[in-house]
Amino acid sequence: MTDHNSELEQFRDMVRRFLDKEIKPHYDLWEKEGIIPKDVWLKMGENGLLCVDQPEDLGGSGVSYLYSMVVLEEASRANFASLATGLSVHSDIVAPYVLHIGTDAQRKQWLPKMASGEVVGAIAMTEPGAGSDLQAIRTSAVRDGDHYVLNGSKTFITNGQHAGMVIVAAKTDPTAGAKGVSLFLVDMSLPGCARGRNLEKMGLHAQDTSELFFDNVRLPADSLLGGEGRGFAIMMNELPRERLNLSACAVASAEGLLAATIAYTQERKAFGKPISQLQNTRFVLATCHTDIAINRAFVDQCVRQYMEGKLDATQAATAKMASTDMQGRVADACLQLFGGYGYMLEYPAARAYVDARIQRIYGGTNEIMKEVIARSLVGR
Repeated sequence: MTDHNSELEQFRDMVRRFLDKEIKPHYDLWEKEGIIPKDVWLKMGENGLLCVDQPEDLGGSGVSYLYSMVVLEEASRANFASLATGLSVHSDIVAPYVLHIGTDAQRKQWLPKMASGEVVGAIAMTEPGAGSDLQAIRTSAVRDGDHYVLNGSKTFITNGQHAGMVIVAAKTDPTAGAKGVSLFLVDMSLPGCARGRNLEKMGLHAQDTSELFFDNVRLPADSLLGGEGRGFAIMMNELPRERLNLSACAVASAEGLLAATIAYTQERKAFGKPISQLQNTRFVLATCHTDIAINRAFVDQCVRQYMEGKLDATQAATAKMASTDMQGRVADACLQLFGGYGYMLEYPAARAYVDARIQRIYGGTNEIMKEVIARSLVGR
């Protein structure tokens, strides 16, 4: 978000310094190991970088959404997409669900621990047979006295290895379609909760993405989030922020990669001069700059709408589709300017390229975004 508020910029500078000191020296190793250590969450909590727009009495800083977005933007701009993805799920999906929908008891139980980093949050919607089609989920939660019995499996769960609490979408009425979906706050220390393997991915190598299994897990009835049968409606209401977060990360990532590419083209020589002086290079850089600037302006507009309570599903889908498509174009163009070095993982273009690809898939595929937009134009 382009904003010249002095306090916000001071916070941005603090975030950058934290990333430079605590993340940058270790990130390549974490990418090779396939996971970011759990104690990094505690360090982020200690430095006030988690759930920052939550109320102070629940562990947050009581600031606006802009501050939370700064954390995501700076992690993305620094080419730490694995970190940005985990942060987005924890602070900007799971925490708002609990704050907006949860009971006072649920908020007090989970949000302070999420803000401190003691508990990492995750959300489990996707199943082996149900991706973007959330109505097709098969995980079930059957009422049994003052408990629900949860059974099923989830996959592609961001923060899955570290998660202490997971919002799980399950069918409480298998005959009711979308109206039979409910959400539960699941304590992963409960008997019957199990984590599968840490999935190997094309990109986001340091992001722990896991399978989760639930075998006759007895959930107290007060684990229900927002009432029976309201899960699908809740998810639809909360999706605009999720998609806005992805858009902000896409633009910031592209901005960071373009800056790195400009620096490289001014140092790299071909035919006796820096390749930044070659017309093709200059045209590619100009095109990337323009592409980014247009998307930055639209995402900033959507941020203002969100903060005014006016961001609707269509605008969020438009921003998500446009910005992540742009991110892919910029990543491809910048990698090409690095030449053979762009294919080497030690150079920023390679990581940015593979990390960008998932952006058009999660949060609802861009094909689903087109359908959301089309429905607002011509109906179903």
